[in-house]
This record gives sequence, C-alpha cells and structure tokens, in this order.
Amino acid sequence: MKLHHDLHSHSTASDGTLTPEELVEEALDGGVDVLALTDHDTTAGIGAAARAADGQDIRLIPGVEISVSWNAYTIHVLGLNIDIRDERLQRGLQGLREFREWRAQEIARRLEKAGIQGALTGARAHARGSIVGRTHFARFLVEQGYARSLREVFKRYLVKKRPGYVPGEWATLEQAVTWIRGAGGLAVIAHPARYRLSATRLRALLEEFKSCGGLGLEVVSGSHSRDDITAMSSVARRLELLASCGSDYHGPENPWVRLGRLANVPDGCRPVWESTQWRAASAR
Repeated sequence: MKLHHDLHSHSTASDGTLTPEELVEEALDGGVDVLALTDHDTTAGIGAAARAADGQDIRLIPGVEISVSWNAYTIHVLGLNIDIRDERLQRGLQGLREFREWRAQEIARRLEKAGIQGALTGARAHARGSIVGRTHFARFLVEQGYARSLREVFKRYLVKKRPGYVPGEWATLEQAVTWIRGAGGLAVIAHPARYRLSATRLRALLEEFKSCGGLGLEVVSGSHSRDDITAMSSVARRLELLASCGSDYHGPENPWVRLGRLANVPDGCRPVWESTQWRAASAR
C-alpha cells in the first residue's frame, strides 16, 4: 500500500499556528500516513506530537529545520528521523535559538527607529512557543495595519535594505549536517527552488552538502511549482540525491498549502523513505 508522506511541517513550537497535537489531528484529517514535525531550530514540539500520534493511524517522524548561512544565503536543512536526545544536536540548536532571541530584539529596535512602536511585544503575542521569528513580526504588522498580507510585510519591512532587516548568522552547512548525522538522522535541503540560486550556485551548494554527508533534496514542496518540481527532480537524479516531499505547512491561514496535498515524487527519483539510511534510522 502506498503511504502518503509529508516530511516538512511546523507547529507553535516555532512559527506554526497549530499546537503539535492540533497539527497531528490536521494531518490525520488530510490523509497523511507519515508526518515529520520540523520546527525551526527546535525539537520542543516532538514529544507532544508523538503522544498525539500514539495509537493513531499515523507515524510521527522526529525532525527539525536548521537555519544555515552559506555564501551570504540563508539555507534551511531538514533533519529527519533524528534522535532528539542527542546532546550535540541540542547544543547546536540552543545556540541558534539564542541568536534568534537577539535578532528579535534587534528587529524590534530597527522597526522602532522606523516609527513602529511595540513590535517585540506584539510579535511575542503571536508566538505561542519560546521562539520569536520574522513571521511573528509580520503577523503583528498586518494586525496593526502596516500591510495587508504577510508577503507584503516581508517585502516592505523584513528583507534586505528594508527597515526591519537583520542579517542571519546561522550554522554552517557542515555544522548542520554533522549535528543531524550525529543524531542518527538524514539531512535534506529544504525547498531548494525558493532560494533562486543560479544553476552553478545550486550545484555548488549541493556538492558541498553531499561532501558533508547530506543525502536528500526536497523535490516536492508546498512552495514549488510544477516546473520547480521537474527541475529539482532532474537535479536530484543527476547528483544522486534522495528525493523528499513536504508541504512546509504552517497552519490553516495559508489555504494554498495543505498537509498531505502534495504531488507524487517524480518517476526516476528515489524517495528518501525507500533508502537504507531511512530504514536504519527508523529501526532505532
């Protein structure tokens, strides 16, 4: 029987709007058989999600989405089937969360300089977990009438050369992959088409990723068009990377991205869940 996998999702532990328990319920309603919870730089929601999935017709994959700085780009690396008890992984994630807290304060300071008061308090009100991210600031700014949508907020306030932009200082690619592998997991580059890298830069990224021990590419993503999927499947085959799929679901406020409503992994790609590495990690 073919299982429906969704290996990229977020809860209130980072910048999603559903609790881990609500996320599992949503996945069940969406017909997902295998769900990975991959919050940004934290595994805080995994325990609650695993308890919610226990005894249900769904398998919960412990995961994380690690923020990486690479050649002036911010890249996201998914860790799938990780052991969340791994100390080295958790120390690395703690460092990233400490930077996130500093960044939140700096974003608020810069927005205040631009005439927007109370941004940090407002962003915290939208963060139901301990992490305050740019999406929480965006929700606050929409709520206050500074923009009509999250997308507009990012364009006007939170990207390069805009008043609330703060550059990221994240993990290196090698660090992220090393943490994931050390925790027994599989490293996957998330939503590669979103970075708008040239073919040369994308190849350089993926070759370095492979040299560090990275194994997978998120060929099917909630943010990928059909053309993106076709292009990324070709890249995965050419570089012999495993293919993953994930909605990058953050909550029902974005109805164009739904849990489990994903295109199939294209023919000719080897799905990550069919690999020996996946089976070995699952057997722990």
